[in-house]
Amino acid sequence: MASQKGIISVVLLCLVIATADALNVDIPQPLYEFARGDNITIPCNFKIDISNPKSITINWKHQSTPGLPEVAVLSYYFIPGTVTTTENDDNLDVDDAYSGRAFLDHDITNGKANLKLNSINLQDNQVFECQVQIPKDQKGKTADTTQLVVLVAPSVPVIKVVGTSEYGQNINLTCQSAEGSPTPTYKWQSYDVQNTPRAPLPKTIENNGVLSLFNITKDFSGYYICTATNKIRSASYNMTLVVLPPSMNIASTAGIIGAVVAAILVLIIIIYCCCCRKKKEEPEYEMAAERGEVHEKEAIENSEERRTRSMPDNDERPQKIVNHEQYQERSKIDLDHRSEYDDRRGDYDDRRSDYDDRRDHRDDRRDNYDRYGDRREHYDSDRGYDERSERGRYSDRYDEPYDDHERPPSVPANKPTKPAKNLKPSRPMDYDD
Repeated sequence: MASQKGIISVVLLCLVIATADALNVDIPQPLYEFARGDNITIPCNFKIDISNPKSITINWKHQSTPGLPEVAVLSYYFIPGTVTTTENDDNLDVDDAYSGRAFLDHDITNGKANLKLNSINLQDNQVFECQVQIPKDQKGKTADTTQLVVLVAPSVPVIKVVGTSEYGQNINLTCQSAEGSPTPTYKWQSYDVQNTPRAPLPKTIENNGVLSLFNITKDFSGYYICTATNKIRSASYNMTLVVLPPSMNIASTAGIIGAVVAAILVLIIIIYCCCCRKKKEEPEYEMAAERGEVHEKEAIENSEERRTRSMPDNDERPQKIVNHEQYQERSKIDLDHRSEYDDRRGDYDDRRSDYDDRRDHRDDRRDNYDRYGDRREHYDSDRGYDERSERGRYSDRYDEPYDDHERPPSVPANKPTKPAKNLKPSRPMDYDD
């Protein structure tokens, strides 16, 4: 036993001595947390065993998904004897995905190779690795890793109801934030319809943002608040849950209301069509009544109504016919009225024939008037001839020059013209004959 312990001690001592002389790369912390949008620095320190190395290569990379190849962030090649700066380093090679955001803060003499990242985002939630390669010095710890966590406050969660909120149903209330790093945790709170906090309801299960409600009743109605929380801050959202009886389903209620409205519209259309048809038939009914084509009983009722309207106001309205004898008597009276109507119609035809005779007589008188016009034209022509002849007898006396005092006086304009001697005016026609 003593010999075995001595051998183990010698081996451990050799390992410590070898490690002290070999390459050693170290990142101080296994986890770094920064807020989104910050400019950060991840430190990396290394010690080399060779005093004058020919070259040193520093690589920063990360593994985005386990099982996939690593993704390079940047690579730096150092050759002793050259002077370089962090701002302008020709030996620095940055991947296109980190161009303009990744830089190397290095001091090779003192063993510093820090990674600088600007404007970090959720895609930078990775495990980063710092690796140092020196030719002929591959012993010891050549690389080290750390976890970068980009802190993002949770966004306002979105709540959804999965299922139908009716009596006796099972539903789920889901709560989920679109953003949040680290992944937020969720908590539910419940309030009744009076906005009073209440204890967790029976038959409920809460698991990772999902609140399950079983066999719900009206007591489940109220306000539900979901709160998402991570290291930065919290965000909440509340919803109103209304549990309805099966008969109060919104879809079925809307269908019933729609059916009632449609029935009312159809009824209104039918009533309107009946009214229009009735108005159209009333004129035809009255015309048929005048031609005597209406039923005898209806004609009797109409005549009774007309006779009642023509009575003075101080007379009493006649009583309605209630027996068969009165009905027959009234029918005889209506037949007498109809015969009187026929007599009046015959008289109207006689008057119309008289009117035709008078019209013929008027045409004859018009012919006589035309003959009188011819005689009047003949009279006017004879009268003009006599005036011209008498004027000719005096025309010779005035052919020579004359003085105004010797001219015979003119006939006044209002003096009546002397009728012709040999023409007797005809007797004017008597238009009253």
